[in-house]
Amino acid sequence: MIWKRLRLTLEMIKFEHSVFALPFALTGALLAFRDAAFDGGGIWRKLVWIVAAMVCARSAAMAFNRLVDQDIDARNPRTRSRHLPAGLLSRGFAWAFVAAAAALFFFAAAQLNQLCLRLAPVALAIIFFYSFTKRFTSFSHLVLGFSLGIAPAAAWIAVRGSLDPRILWLTAAVTCWTAGFDVIYSCQDFEFDSAEELWSIPRALGIAGALRVARMLHVLMIVCLLMLVYALHLGVLAVAGVGAVVALLLYEHSLVKATDLSRVNAAFFTMNGYVSVLFFLFWAADIYFSGIDL
Repeated sequence: MIWKRLRLTLEMIKFEHSVFALPFALTGALLAFRDAAFDGGGIWRKLVWIVAAMVCARSAAMAFNRLVDQDIDARNPRTRSRHLPAGLLSRGFAWAFVAAAAALFFFAAAQLNQLCLRLAPVALAIIFFYSFTKRFTSFSHLVLGFSLGIAPAAAWIAVRGSLDPRILWLTAAVTCWTAGFDVIYSCQDFEFDSAEELWSIPRALGIAGALRVARMLHVLMIVCLLMLVYALHLGVLAVAGVGAVVALLLYEHSLVKATDLSRVNAAFFTMNGYVSVLFFLFWAADIYFSGIDL
């Protein structure tokens, strides 16, 4: 019985979507190793604990979000079939899952270094805070973006034991990327958000205006990535990776129009999965072929 509930919980939090931010976290870690000339060893051990911390933090945050939004989800025709409003899972089990995932996150942070452990409550507070923002600010998309954007900076800290301001270009890039695709996704709920007086960019600017904001945010993402290439003196493969991201984002935006939101799911789930994975592959290859033997 408990395994069935655990499976339903993983379905509820869309566990497979960890792929969105995880490649950026791993990129942050590899860039930190590169900056240290891969000196000190323990690379694979640290990568394993970074992945564990990232997955546990996201899992806790997603389950927390579903708990906080249960009443809203129950009123929204698009989300009323989710596990909690549909009665497939109990709130008690979901809260237990949040607590367990959070505990594992703290344990993983402790395996990395003391600064990671000290900052773990701050990181968890940020990603939990997002769940309340749609109730009072249209900038909730940026809060979600920042919740994912701190991952590469956290991975840098996990490797180096301190924060280098240069990695914040990747934090900014992930923040803009996530906020942009979340604005696109939230266009589906324009009428519901308006009726419920929930805050969002589509409600504030209309669907056409929201799509323009999403495009602007994705342009800013590209600018931030190019600034990171410059700041860390990366090579041609990293630049090619940015080019691949540009191509995928252009296609993503071609899928969605103010008068036709039928392909939002393809734009949100499929294309952004490709963005994060291809970005990581190009940048990991750039680091590898720079002459450092992993």
